[in-house]
Amino acid sequence: MKVGVIMGGISSEREISLKSGEAVINALKDSKYEVVAIDIKKTEELVEKVKGIDFAFLALHGKFGEDGTVQSVLQTMKIPYSGCSPLSSGICMDKDMTKKVLKACDIRTADWFTVRSVEEIDYKKVEEFGLPIVVKPNNGGSSVATFVLKDKSEIENAVREGLKWDNEVMIEQFIKGDEITCPIFDGEMYPVLAIKPHAEFFDYTAKYADGGSDEFIVELEENLYKEVKKLALATYKGIKCGVYARVDMIISNGVPYVLEVNTLPGLTANSLFPKSAKGLGIEFKQFIENIIETSLKETDN
Repeated sequence: MKVGVIMGGISSEREISLKSGEAVINALKDSKYEVVAIDIKKTEELVEKVKGIDFAFLALHGKFGEDGTVQSVLQTMKIPYSGCSPLSSGICMDKDMTKKVLKACDIRTADWFTVRSVEEIDYKKVEEFGLPIVVKPNNGGSSVATFVLKDKSEIENAVREGLKWDNEVMIEQFIKGDEITCPIFDGEMYPVLAIKPHAEFFDYTAKYADGGSDEFIVELEENLYKEVKKLALATYKGIKCGVYARVDMIISNGVPYVLEVNTLPGLTANSLFPKSAKGLGIEFKQFIENIIETSLKETDN
């Protein structure tokens, strides 16, 4: 079977995607699959470049990759692919939509609102949230143009910066606490990881630089673990995720809040999902093969 590893893309996360793609290709080198690298630099290249492959392994991140666009094209071409459907991909990429679904499912998340211009900033709501406040692109990823602000006077500039990356910016209540991530594979929660960034929050450097943060499997107190698991699986199910996704949370005073959902989590040497899988004794190569096999089963159903 010919597996095309689709990587690169046009988003701000292109460099991370290339690293994910290289890691996947290296993992599949001596496997039963014939592997080809497909670097997408322009959206219009996709249809031509995927011709002749039997399966698309998506190592893309961000816009035109994680937002359901590529998945829709592949479905039209009847090429099976890794990960979530166009619907859940699109919802999870749009943080505002994610939170609306979470709220409808009665899943705890920080309060928020979105703006498309600095004129739309609602300072009354900011007062209600209290400081610090989080400002970030609504459809962004890897914490690009994400700010934790302690002064109201900085919000306007942060929104302007966010609008350079997206046409909508989220202004969100800051929940102080410990960050964890809950990897879910085929409806089963893998070991929970604690994230201890060396910066104020889990920013781009903390995510991808060696030594940028400490990430390790954590054993939560029993009742907290049950609550985290319940929220993580309810999120996965509520947004109709499939194959694998990662649910990020903050634990504040023993109470978990869902931050966001990643439908194409990073697959670099520093990535969280592979670390969690390793906690179950699943090595990286096996993990990648599991993604392919589970995705093919999902396509058959």
